[in-house]
Amino acid sequence: MIETATSVCSVALFDRYRLVDYGHAVVARGHAERLLPMIAALDGGGRAEAIHVDVGPGSFTGVRVGVAAARALGFGWGVPVSGFASLALLAAIDGSRDDTLIAIEGGHGELFVARYAADGSVRSAPRSLPFAEAVLEATEPRVVGNAANRLIAARGWGEGFAVDPDARLAISVEAALAPVPIYGRSADAKPMMV
Repeated sequence: MIETATSVCSVALFDRYRLVDYGHAVVARGHAERLLPMIAALDGGGRAEAIHVDVGPGSFTGVRVGVAAARALGFGWGVPVSGFASLALLAAIDGSRDDTLIAIEGGHGELFVARYAADGSVRSAPRSLPFAEAVLEATEPRVVGNAANRLIAARGWGEGFAVDPDARLAISVEAALAPVPIYGRSADAKPMMV
């Protein structure tokens, strides 16, 4: 399991459903420098029979680093690679309410948000919203993700469940997506008109 979609860089090695080893660091930036050494430090060099990677949405660079590393290792080791969504992982970590807003920092003053049911099904598709619009999405005081406390404070409800995705918990979410980045919004750079 590889998770690099947020300010966290984390990896986990499982034997079926048993956690064998993991690495976890809050890095903000520098996923590219940390990820492969973190994998290599895992038991057995981190070699696995399958690789699951967080495909986003999240940090543009972090998502690309994780997906590229997963695909390269999958090719080198001859094992399948599949993806899971960062917001779905947070919904699975929470799993306590029927209607939970998942919100993570998306950069440029925006948040990635989605609403999930207790069974993990998506109630509203992931979107990138300016902070003011994301505040309006927080209709109940159940918000999960690294942007939770900001949203809850803006609504005056106390505190949310501020948490980043963690590869150790990715075993709880289905990894059925293609290993292709989900950016959640259009690129910041625009092609030059010639």
